Amino acid sequence: MLLQDVEIFIEHCTEKGLAVKTIASYEQTLRLLIQYLDAQGIHQIDQITHTVIRDYVRCIQQRGKYTVAVSSYSSNCPERRRDYGKKVSPTTINNYLRNMSVFFNWCVEEGLMLRSPIKKGDYLKVERKPLEFVSDEDFRRLLKCMDISHFSEYRDSIIVQLLLDTGMRISECLLIHVTDVDLRKHCIYLPSDHTKGKKGRYVFYSDKMASMLQRWLKYKDRYRDSDFLFCTNQGKPVEVSNFEKNITKYAKRVGLANIHPHVFRNNFAKRFLMNGGDIYTLSRLLGHSSVTITEQAYLDITQDDLAELYRKHSPLNHMTK
Repeated sequence: MLLQDVEIFIEHCTEKGLAVKTIASYEQTLRLLIQYLDAQGIHQIDQITHTVIRDYVRCIQQRGKYTVAVSSYSSNCPERRRDYGKKVSPTTINNYLRNMSVFFNWCVEEGLMLRSPIKKGDYLKVERKPLEFVSDEDFRRLLKCMDISHFSEYRDSIIVQLLLDTGMRISECLLIHVTDVDLRKHCIYLPSDHTKGKKGRYVFYSDKMASMLQRWLKYKDRYRDSDFLFCTNQGKPVEVSNFEKNITKYAKRVGLANIHPHVFRNNFAKRFLMNGGDIYTLSRLLGHSSVTITEQAYLDITQDDLAELYRKHSPLNHMTK
C-alpha cells in the first residue's frame, strides 16, 4: 500500500538524520498526493506513471491553494483564508515535484518501481524576482524605531544587525548558545543540527558587532537565565514565526514593505560582493553546498552595481604611477 511505503520512507529519512522541517515537507507532499491517487483508484506504487503525475500537477493548477487538505476534518478552516482557491505558484509546484522525486528515487533504489515517474521537463519555468535590498538609510530607520529599553526590542535589534553582519539564516541565529560564540576570534559556530545543510560551519562578525554582543550578553545575563544567546522572557529560544511577526511590526512603524528576516541574509550577500568579496567565499559563509546555488540565489547585481564594482577594481586605476 502507498501509505505504508511513505511511512517506511519517512522512517528512512529520520534515520538519515534529515532536518525535521525537511521530513515534514516530504510527508505533507506525499500525503496530499496519496489523497489524490486514492480518488483516482490508484493504490499501488507501480501504478504511478508519468501521465498520472502530469494529471496531478494539472489538478493542482486548476483547483488552487488550500483546496486539497490532508484531512477533511481539519480544524484549520482553509476556506476562510483570503487566498483560498487562488493560483498555486510554479515555485510551490516545483517544490512538490522535488519532494515527490526524492521519494520515487528511493522507491527505485528499494526495487519498488522500475523508474521515477517524474522527468526534468515536468518542472515549471519560474520567473525569478529580484531580491529585496534595504538601503543604509532604511536600515538605520528600522533600528531607530526599536525601543531598546524593552528586553525584546533590544534583543531583536541585536539579532537584525547580526543577521546583516553574518548572513546566517534566522533559524540558525535563534538557536545559538552562548558557548557557540567566540568573543576573542569574533566568530560563531553553527552546529550541524542547526543548519539547513546539516553541516557545521563558522560565521564571522565585525569588531563593531563584537562590542554590541559583549554589551548584550552583560545585559541579558542580568535579567534572564538562559543558555541561548537570544531568548524569550522565559529564557527559551525565540520562535522563528514570532520573530517574523516582530520584524513586520517594526517595518510598519517606519513605513517599510516586504521586510522579513531573510531580507538581511540577502543584503549581506549583495553587500559582501559589492565590497569586493568573492563568490566562492560567500558561498561557504552562507552554508551553500555549491557555488551554483549561490549564483542562482544571490546574484542580483544591477548595471549600476557593476559600474560601481568596476570603479573600485579597475586595473588601470590601481596601477602604480
